Amino acid sequence: MTSASATEEIDEAKERAHFRAVVNAFKYYKLCSLDRIHKSEKIISMLPSNHQRRLEKYKTYLSKFKKCLDVNNSIVHMIITDVDTMFENVDHTAKSTNGTECFGFDYNNCEIVSEKQHKMHHDVEKVQSVLKNIVRDWSDMGAAEREQCYKPILDEIEERFPPEECGDRSHVKVLVPGAGLGRLAWEVAARGFTCQGNEFSLFMLFASNFILNRCPQVNKYTVHPWVHQYVNNVTCEHQLLAAMFPDVNPSGDRPNHNFSMTAGDFLKVYMEGEEWNCVATCFFIDCAPNVIEFIERIYSILEPGGYWVNLGPLLYHYSDTPTENSIEPPYDILLEIIRDIGFDILKEQTGVKTKYAQNPNSMMQHEYDSVFFVCRKPY
Repeated sequence: MTSASATEEIDEAKERAHFRAVVNAFKYYKLCSLDRIHKSEKIISMLPSNHQRRLEKYKTYLSKFKKCLDVNNSIVHMIITDVDTMFENVDHTAKSTNGTECFGFDYNNCEIVSEKQHKMHHDVEKVQSVLKNIVRDWSDMGAAEREQCYKPILDEIEERFPPEECGDRSHVKVLVPGAGLGRLAWEVAARGFTCQGNEFSLFMLFASNFILNRCPQVNKYTVHPWVHQYVNNVTCEHQLLAAMFPDVNPSGDRPNHNFSMTAGDFLKVYMEGEEWNCVATCFFIDCAPNVIEFIERIYSILEPGGYWVNLGPLLYHYSDTPTENSIEPPYDILLEIIRDIGFDILKEQTGVKTKYAQNPNSMMQHEYDSVFFVCRKPY
């Protein structure tokens, strides 16, 4: 075996292991989430009797939280139904020596094996985040955030490609990297453009596949997105709040041939130059360890005269990751880099108020003063 093929085998094994780990996080969503409720119940049971009496109403709500978990768990399991067939020519099944699937759990007592527990709880938090993103992208409850974050981008694309100049909009190719659950890309395609969303996270890809391809009816499903938030609640009812999705018919309300989603690392998937008329990024460019690589690649894949429309903060997700070499240039230096790479900056605005998957009833609200800019690659 050559060193190249050995490396490929190792990479494939790592991909399979990651795939199974994500599937397992969905499978163990309910078990891990119940742990938190059981913790509260145990603490209450150890309190003085008069304290327990004063918490009787809260204890009844803890029981209601469990019913919310059941509702969420049904959605979570629908999301991972048939995920093994999502990607062509890829086998994600890992087998143990006795022929059963290797998940790393002790099924005899239905508890997570201790050495896996911390990692599993971390991954389950990502599943909980997916539920909140479903609300952000595909429910009426998320409309206000979509108005903040997606509408400026959509308006700008429509302004840059007016029908009287570009004719048939399906000839205008728009790429949305970091597409998440796909709503922004779907909205671009719904306006007649040919649009492709790209996403790296399997958590997001599993959920977007379910919503885009297997939700043919408006508001068919229900989730309880805030049931995992145990602090800053005004009322217990706020924690129980339900949201219905999808607020549109994703597979029926747009022309299928105009819209697609791809899976993988943006830098590895998009290497062909001068292919796109527009790149739209929302809460994306700070997801790179080296933001310059993203900007260079966006410039490369745009056709001359093509536009880059961006909105979001500069959170720089890898800044505190010990294993990543992250750079975090502030916005003023970022603009200099954008110009140096070759872009003309046509429009830029700071202080754009945006939220991301926020509980509207929480006592604590995170709000970004985001930046919005439009660039063009010169002819």
